[in-house]
Amino acid sequence: MNVQTLIRGAVVALLAAGIALPALAAADSPVGKWKTIDDNTGKPRGLVEITEQNGVLTGKITGRFPKPGDPENPVCDKCEGEKKGKPIIGLVFLEGLKKSGDEYTDGTILDPESGKVYSSKLKVTDGGKKIEVRGFIGVSLLGRSQTWIREE
Repeated sequence: MNVQTLIRGAVVALLAAGIALPALAAADSPVGKWKTIDDNTGKPRGLVEITEQNGVLTGKITGRFPKPGDPENPVCDKCEGEKKGKPIIGLVFLEGLKKSGDEYTDGTILDPESGKVYSSKLKVTDGGKKIEVRGFIGVSLLGRSQTWIREE
């Protein structure tokens, strides 16, 4: 085997690694579009987009799966402060999550139906295809979880 063949092999390996590593990193990231699943009914509830800026996650409602009789363009009438009366579509409801080990913690999540804000954390699961999102009061044991499915 000559030197040129070794160099070509090394270049191909480095290029392959350069393509594969970002894909693996993306699988561990909650950044992207997600379908939320109601933890009581198991049915889709909405579409969410999670973004990251300076290591902090934010989630915005981008779509919904209305039930019969739901208003066409609902607003957050039970929210407080600047979010009161704002349209549900486009509403930032997940804020402040920061990476801590294999989870994102120390955030808040707003329930637009009740207007209540809870502490939150999330964890990427199933090779990046799902995230477990937990909203809670005080300690994580006192709360509820939902599994969201990545939209491709």
